[in-house]
Amino acid sequence: MPENGAENGAADGAARDPFDFPRQWEADVVLSDGRTVHLRPITPDDGEKLREFHGRLSERTRYFRYFGPYPRIPQRDLERFSTVDHHDRVALIALLGDDIVAVGRFDRLPGDDRRGESAEVAFVVEDGHQGRGLGSILLEHLAAAAKEVGLVRFEAEVLAENGQMVRVFRDAGYQVSRAFEEGVLHLEFAIDPTDESVAVARAREQAAEARSVHNLLHPRSVAVIGASTDPTKIGHAVLKNLLEADFNGPVYPVNAEHRAVRGVRAYPTVLDIPDDVDLAVVAVPAASVDEVMDACLAKGVKALVVVSSGYGETGPDGLSAERRLAAEARAHGMRVVGPNALGVLNLDPKVRLNASLAPKLPTRGRAGFFCQSGALGTAILANAAGWGLGLSTFVSAGNRADVSGNDLLQYWETDPATDVVLLYLESFGNPRKFARLARRLGRTKPIVAVKSGRHAVVPGLAATAAKVDEASVQALFEQAGVIRVDSLAQMFDTALLLAHQPLPKGKRVAVVGNSTAIGLLAADTLLAQDLDLADDPVDVGAQATPEEFAKAIQEALNRPDTDALVVVFVPPIAVPGTAYARALKEAVHGTKPIVSTFLAVEGIPDELRMPGRGSIPSYASPERAVLALARVIRYARWRAAPQGHFTRPEGIDAERARSIVDNTGTERLLEDHTAVELLNCYGIDVVPFRIAHSAEEAAKAADELGYPVAMKATTERLRHRTDLVGVRLDIAQQESVKAAYHDLAELSGKPGVYVQRMAPKGVSCVLGLQDDPSFGTLVWFGLSGLVSDLLGDRAYRAVPLTDTDAAELVAAPKAAPLLTGYRGDEPADLKALQELVLRLAALAEDLPEVRSLKLEPVLASAAGAFVSSARIVIGPPPSLHDAGPRRLR
Repeated sequence: MPENGAENGAADGAARDPFDFPRQWEADVVLSDGRTVHLRPITPDDGEKLREFHGRLSERTRYFRYFGPYPRIPQRDLERFSTVDHHDRVALIALLGDDIVAVGRFDRLPGDDRRGESAEVAFVVEDGHQGRGLGSILLEHLAAAAKEVGLVRFEAEVLAENGQMVRVFRDAGYQVSRAFEEGVLHLEFAIDPTDESVAVARAREQAAEARSVHNLLHPRSVAVIGASTDPTKIGHAVLKNLLEADFNGPVYPVNAEHRAVRGVRAYPTVLDIPDDVDLAVVAVPAASVDEVMDACLAKGVKALVVVSSGYGETGPDGLSAERRLAAEARAHGMRVVGPNALGVLNLDPKVRLNASLAPKLPTRGRAGFFCQSGALGTAILANAAGWGLGLSTFVSAGNRADVSGNDLLQYWETDPATDVVLLYLESFGNPRKFARLARRLGRTKPIVAVKSGRHAVVPGLAATAAKVDEASVQALFEQAGVIRVDSLAQMFDTALLLAHQPLPKGKRVAVVGNSTAIGLLAADTLLAQDLDLADDPVDVGAQATPEEFAKAIQEALNRPDTDALVVVFVPPIAVPGTAYARALKEAVHGTKPIVSTFLAVEGIPDELRMPGRGSIPSYASPERAVLALARVIRYARWRAAPQGHFTRPEGIDAERARSIVDNTGTERLLEDHTAVELLNCYGIDVVPFRIAHSAEEAAKAADELGYPVAMKATTERLRHRTDLVGVRLDIAQQESVKAAYHDLAELSGKPGVYVQRMAPKGVSCVLGLQDDPSFGTLVWFGLSGLVSDLLGDRAYRAVPLTDTDAAELVAAPKAAPLLTGYRGDEPADLKALQELVLRLAALAEDLPEVRSLKLEPVLASAAGAFVSSARIVIGPPPSLHDAGPRRLR
């Protein structure tokens, strides 16, 4: 529908302050070409920008948007378009620098039986920015804003010949109904996210963020701003490294005092460079970066690597400058690595990019590496070269004001040059998104991660770090299939095996060597890692010939019950070890992984190197070789296991549950019957109970519930079961109930006794929800009891859960065998426990106000899982970092 024919909006909207928009609607977003724009609600101050935007539109674009020529916006319309109430009338603008490049809006529709639930939506994109994904981004953000203000449906009028706009609606993943009349399509759809719309948005997010990193790692030209003639300055080091790496493109030093640096013509500012600049490396003091930024923005630079320090690591003032740097860069279409970054590398021979301070580079390989620390990054690159681990790309992000490990995960997922992903993480910027991305990437490419800061606070990272406790991190990595290691040495051990050998199909491992002692060390370590020996270790003897050595290896590999092989070798004194190395290389066939302790060499010795994949890694000790193999076997088992399905149990009344929470208030513990009512909305039944305040009430309650009953005493504080001081079980007679009441009331010092129907006997378990400020909600499970509590024998999983996650959660505690018929006991109904887990996970997803929940005890038996008691704490919902429309952190 033409915009100048829109309604003025509801009467109550007129009183709203047009400058006071919801701040959560403001966002930086990545477009399909990898560049960025800034989204925010429009305000009256944007009137002149809107007029200029309209003037830049072509006649065709204006015709498609307004159904007529509409060459100029009259002042009356301009004021109405730029003055909205942010409730019934909402408009979002996309800004590139100071210019509006797109506008999207909706107006609440009056009338009919859906009054107030629908809005007309429309948007227009400047001609030069069409095809960059702005329409789909605006639609996502408008739909999220509409849901916040109580709308449930969008309608749109689109000219049939406006194919690009029709595709935006068609491809969004919503169920769109359409009607056609006189050349106009009337479209209508519910704005609640669907599985398809979420999948579409995340696929677009992956493509856009991967493209933004591709722009960073595949520049056609590089400027070094602050290139210095002084060899001690970082600007000199960056330029030197770029030139010595023989970057496949022009390099432009920027130096206002010299005409050339290292023999390359220099320019006073980046604006003086005659050609386009894709990547700028900034190596000037932090105080000068603002001026440099202005020039980069005017030049249209696509990405920045800021190696300068003096930002968030220095304190609040530096942090403010860092945030301003990232915001300004994003608003002008650029992504930023850093500040305080070591830099970026791409070892592709078609690129040859070393835009970093690292003087020593590894060979080209198939592993991508991300880390935060610059000093550590230098050590990593030097060690990788020494170990023979080749890299495809490397990013050291420093303070990580913008580009983070999550961006690299998006890139590496579709990067054909990368098979293995290595991460050194000091903190998480967006842990929920990391969990989602790692889980998806790990199904095709292994991720090996060192997470530092287990026992210490990492300084200088508060600005970009989400505080995550150790149980949460471990749950995240296990659920996402991330191979967690404790040190760089373990990372290299594991990466070498993943980069050069195939994944094992099982955990049966053969051991072949020429030393009984070393073979036994390998076998002991295998068994300690819960791996199986395919057979007794084979010792060919110290005098065996290379041919005999090769024959024993071939026989072990050819056994059908061998999934992997450990080769341990001590070079004979009189025979060159190279002959045995050649024998080992010739004996392998490449279908089963092999690790070795060979020639006392770490890494990939020349004697065991093969072209492409197939080189055999060597480790300094059999223990290290086996530990690397054990990590890879566990990963292979995770990868081969069913992924599971995100299932939502039937019989859930989410609308009623929402009403209960909304009417409860915040920061309070739910009363017993309210907690039960909330759980019932999710199909979770609590064993029936009554609260008795006298012996007669207790006897009556027992009669109503049916014998036998259990009785518990409470202090009655706020009428919550928060302080149980005694329990009597299996009471089968009325007089016994009265006697028990008096005993328990006297014990507690106050009247108030719970009378509850006896649940079938079973294993006592505890199940709950735990709010994590960064992950959202974790579901946890364990068996009740002092020993389990003392040892912390609980398992955790992050919401959302698949059915496979639920099964693994129930089986994860060390005491879990008690549920499966330990020592001849009757097994519990594990399916019932898993169903209970999934129902709690659904509650957590629907109701972020539930900050903690505990079901204890849950009696698990062959008859099912019976919840005896529930405790629920309601509070303000946390901010969810991975929900809603696409946006940058």
